[in-house]
Amino acid sequence: MSTTAEPVGLIAGNGRLPIVIADGIRRSGRRLVVVGIRGQADPNLRDMADTFAWAGITRLGRWIRLLQRNGVRRAVLAGGVRKANMYSPLRLLRYLPDLRTVRLWYGKLRHDKRDNAVLLAVADELAKEGIELMSSVEYCAEHLADEGLMTRTPLPRGVEADATFGFDIARRSAELDVGQSVAVKERDIIAVEAMEGTDEMIARAGRLCKTGGWTLVKVARPDQDMRFDVPTVGLETFRALKSARAACLVLEAGRTIILDKPETLALADNLGIAVMGKRAE
Repeated sequence: MSTTAEPVGLIAGNGRLPIVIADGIRRSGRRLVVVGIRGQADPNLRDMADTFAWAGITRLGRWIRLLQRNGVRRAVLAGGVRKANMYSPLRLLRYLPDLRTVRLWYGKLRHDKRDNAVLLAVADELAKEGIELMSSVEYCAEHLADEGLMTRTPLPRGVEADATFGFDIARRSAELDVGQSVAVKERDIIAVEAMEGTDEMIARAGRLCKTGGWTLVKVARPDQDMRFDVPTVGLETFRALKSARAACLVLEAGRTIILDKPETLALADNLGIAVMGKRAE
């Protein structure tokens, strides 16, 4: 499927999203150049890419060189990073940064190392070298959540009130860069997502609410930059929700991604979990 058209770069973290985006880029007829984050990216990306190379999470200079060497001027940054790994005892050896990353970390980021600040700084560094980060949904827009009920499974009684209540709390949490998901039941917050990620937070909510029937609300930041860190759910999310006895998932419409959307919504119906998209007021 390779063409002579300008290639698209993909800087890939973990999870299914980089695979979905890579597939979209390939279907568009563009050449695909993948920089896989070592220890994070799915090795299957090697078979999808025209050019593939591994790079460390703290080796920003290498990212830039690999993309430039392959003629990339536009790239997508997608996929998560297991942040908890970065607090392991061997972190200094495992994540030894290059000079460019050191300068960024102790320069522009010395007073603010929150996720969004880091990602904006990385985008600026790439732009300095002529590499534009594009929206991470440009090649997978069909996977965005719709407004309204998306499943045949109806909303349980009381969920609309919980959705409105939880949506506001989740937006405030996301604005503070704490997390983008909350678990709620009867307008009471059961759990708030933090560093552990959505699936671990779901398991925690299930342990705390043994009666089940609770709702997960997942939103984007109020100032969400669609170039990176767009909130995402997929098949594993729904399996985790079922295991934790959740009854409903509420997503911010147009600003959250449902990976493999038809298959995932079908699984939600099979599991008896309602899925609703809600827009911010």
